[in-house]
Amino acid sequence: MTTTVMNKIALKNPFKFREDEAVPTLTPEQMDAFGVELDAIRARVIADLGEVDREYLYKIVRIQRRCEIAGRALFYLPVIGWLPAVAALSVSKILDNMEIGHNVMHGQYDWLGDPDYNSRVFDWDTMAPAENWKYGHNYMHHTYTNIVGKDRDVGYGILRMAEDQPWRPYYLGNAAYAFGLMMLFEWGVGVHDLEVDELVAGRRTWAENRDIGARIWKKVKKQVTKDYIMWPLLTGPLFPLTFAGNFTANIVRNIWTFNIIFCGHFPAGAQTFTIEECENETRGHWYYRQLLGSANISGSKLMHVMSGNLSHQIEHHLFPDLPARRYPEIAAEIREICERYDLPYNSGPLHRQLGSVFAKIVRLSFPTPRRKVTAVTEVTAAPMAA
Repeated sequence: MTTTVMNKIALKNPFKFREDEAVPTLTPEQMDAFGVELDAIRARVIADLGEVDREYLYKIVRIQRRCEIAGRALFYLPVIGWLPAVAALSVSKILDNMEIGHNVMHGQYDWLGDPDYNSRVFDWDTMAPAENWKYGHNYMHHTYTNIVGKDRDVGYGILRMAEDQPWRPYYLGNAAYAFGLMMLFEWGVGVHDLEVDELVAGRRTWAENRDIGARIWKKVKKQVTKDYIMWPLLTGPLFPLTFAGNFTANIVRNIWTFNIIFCGHFPAGAQTFTIEECENETRGHWYYRQLLGSANISGSKLMHVMSGNLSHQIEHHLFPDLPARRYPEIAAEIREICERYDLPYNSGPLHRQLGSVFAKIVRLSFPTPRRKVTAVTEVTAAPMAA
């Protein structure tokens, strides 16, 4: 079998990124076989779901609730408890956002039959209304992952995160916009589906946003009332400290989630795609795009739990409806399949992935240098199993 290699491009740039290197593609037959192998993994895991997965979810929920109770209680002891209170509440919010909310709303636990953890009714402790998020994330992002012009998570409408996004002077502020988005990430995700950039460009109308905006307004009122009025009032004269504690816990959660999510799609080596490249896409090519457009973060079990197992972003994008706790156990198998098909498996420690993300944000602040095509080559693919 042969593998056709895309145009190999030499980029005269002080920053050398792996996405500038050649990326192997597969023949149609290889694509089909690749898809069949991944479908088999998904079917096997689904057949094995059961009590262990149920107990894992309930255990995480118990830990999250205990952390929140501890945090709320410690706000009554500001002299010795403010920092521990913020820490406990931050952990609670991160678990609620990542390992519980994100994964439950993906439908990963719909099979339980537990109405409290069904994706149709579950809502989480952030500004983003569940219904809006499920359309913008579950459908748009996971269907059109890293397709520039289709996946609005490529830059979130305010950043330049791919060279295929035309440069304009506005992007000189790329790093500043990214910092602002990181600090206010729950707000950014909350208003994401308004597509403000499309409104400004005249390609979207306010009428199209009426229902989306109504849901956002309802959720914002609920969150602001809870975090900045109700809970502070319940601590009486400690209102300012509790207010500040809730605000700080939300910021901590925002910073953590921003960094985990950006490391999942924008570190060195993560690929973007054009709309034309994905026309008439087969099941195998969809898997191939999810693989190349995602990246993992290596680390401890605690780090994986706190990331909602989105540290296994590759496995999540291949199988978004499988319980995330299953991703670590199938990661080695996915990596082995990638090696047989001579496909890259992008994984690295947090500091390395994060460093390359921020380098990319800075680099794409400026116009992309002209590329020089040096060769078009063919190579023999690595031997594959049938």
